[in-house]
Amino acid sequence: MCKNLAMPLPHRVVVLAISEVVGYDLHIPPQLFRAAERDGEPLYEVRICGVDDQPVRVSTGYTAVLEHGPEVLTEADTVIIPGTRVAGPRRHGTLPGPVADALALIPPGARLMSICTGAFVLGAAGVLDGRRATTHWAHAEDFRRLYPRVELDETVLFVDEGEVLTSAGLAAGVDLCLHVLRADHGSEVANTAARYCVVPPWRDGGQSQFIERPVAESDTGSTATTRAWALRHLGERLDLTTLARHARMSVRTFSRRFRAETGLPPRAWLTQQRVRHARHLLETTNLPIETVASESGLGTAASLRQHLSSAIGVAPLAYRRTFATSHQRPS
Repeated sequence: MCKNLAMPLPHRVVVLAISEVVGYDLHIPPQLFRAAERDGEPLYEVRICGVDDQPVRVSTGYTAVLEHGPEVLTEADTVIIPGTRVAGPRRHGTLPGPVADALALIPPGARLMSICTGAFVLGAAGVLDGRRATTHWAHAEDFRRLYPRVELDETVLFVDEGEVLTSAGLAAGVDLCLHVLRADHGSEVANTAARYCVVPPWRDGGQSQFIERPVAESDTGSTATTRAWALRHLGERLDLTTLARHARMSVRTFSRRFRAETGLPPRAWLTQQRVRHARHLLETTNLPIETVASESGLGTAASLRQHLSSAIGVAPLAYRRTFATSHQRPS
């Protein structure tokens, strides 16, 4: 839902770069939030600061001289912590004094976000205790050891816990920022920003599809062609037998390869694609809800309502009112 539409504009975003900051993560928020506009007016003001006034080391081999010191945190509406290799949060579960001092400047009620290993900083600060969160799958074991009070889910691209949001590794920061744009201002703003940055406005699945898994050498086939075919036939009956037959595999082999390639069992993946298509139809057409349900392969309006509510907590009509593109909204 567009929970922040009443916020003062431009919304003040501060990116807190903690040395050694991950360079890829550092540049995602300024690029995406600065691309968000309505009627030519910027919706966000983005600043980057460090924990002090010193240059910040960047993981990709250079040092950044930032325009702002930590004092800008006192005016932040949203604070984003990119991935970092800082030793305390990453290795010992502790916050270095300068980091703790910087975090103490953040106003109560400000939205907190982390990208990749930035979640370790929020974990060390105790912000994530009792909450769901995610981080890069490769660092999940370390995170669990250091922060056992956090409900970690390393299979997803991002987790939205209201005023605290975390993303998986690296490019998942793009997914999180676009999710926030969508929640703040609707799909039209988010899609326009994504188009400008030449990135997909929405990625299905989670980071489980990227987790390293051993695959037997004899398993040389792929389910990619069948997945592409299924996306063109979402409104039809697609059971496991039909999919396996299309791939010319046994059901057992198909299921195993499918999960190895996508991180999901076929049925869960198919439901995910159907919900995604239903959301697209709700955003871009005025089709009746029953028709949306049928064309997306979810069957009935009741089934669509159940799946959409389970996926994002919103009923179809409410989703259409919130996220429909401007030319589809009632005048």
